[in-house]
Amino acid sequence: HQMATTTFKNDMIVTGTLNAQGGLKATVGTATATAGAATLAAKVGKVTTEALTTAQNVIYTLTITNTAIAAADVVTASVANGTNTQGTPMIGTVTPGAGTLVITVINKHATAQALNGTLVVSFRAVTAA
Repeated sequence: HQMATTTFKNDMIVTGTLNAQGGLKATVGTATATAGAATLAAKVGKVTTEALTTAQNVIYTLTITNTAIAAADVVTASVANGTNTQGTPMIGTVTPGAGTLVITVINKHATAQALNGTLVVSFRAVTAA
């Protein structure tokens, strides 16, 4: 049987449980950072960092100018290797602000192995009601 597709252009309020079989889709914005800064106006995005050489236990701070983000938003983030093949990058903090999003990445490698390339930092923001 075929599933119906419904498109909502405004807010949708659900009381109870919303079951989304097959997952939810979103338009993903992309940007490239320079010197720890990027501009991207999107609730869901991926930012490729500049080439990093962040040492063990050192923090890299990514500041995203993002007009789609509000201070009260709930934002989650993840990090993956771009061209980087060393170190152990992990998300530290995720701090939304009015028109800005600051995400820290820490190299938590067990030995003194520094990062050696780009990372891809992904995020998703949910607007607070």
